[in-house]
Amino acid sequence: MANYNKVILVGNITRDPQLKYLPSQTAVCEFGLAINHRWRSADGEQKEDTCFIDCQVFGKQAETFNQYMTKGRSVLVEGRLQLDRWESQDGQKRSKHRVFVQSFQFLGQGGGQGGGQGRTAPQQGQSNQPPAQSPHDDYGEGYDNPPQQQNEPSPPPGDDIPF
Repeated sequence: MANYNKVILVGNITRDPQLKYLPSQTAVCEFGLAINHRWRSADGEQKEDTCFIDCQVFGKQAETFNQYMTKGRSVLVEGRLQLDRWESQDGQKRSKHRVFVQSFQFLGQGGGQGGGQGRTAPQQGQSNQPPAQSPHDDYGEGYDNPPQQQNEPSPPPGDDIPF
């Protein structure tokens, strides 16, 4: 059976991006993304739900993202979904989903506070460079799963697509 892991999300940044560097000097930018879902219930009441997703972008893209994006800005991200699992200090098993961003596009000022404060972004910007790669050991503690190259083979057309 064929496998395919691609996520496309549009949302607002929940906190200012945090730029770090791995021992290999590869840039890593971490940020949170809030995606709102609005719908009307059976009784006609307007409802809203928000999904919060942690994201990471690597390499030159990480530096670009950190330079232009701030809390509240809107962004479209494409990437690979991964489930991180760990055990907390009190012994409880924890997990959360994370998106390893492979490309992104700046969308606008967003709906939150702080959009564009202190930084100016181009009207539209897009980065399609694959994330920088380094050996598995260079990711250090907390980076046990390095991002995959962007040029993964596409699934073949045909009946193997799972939808």
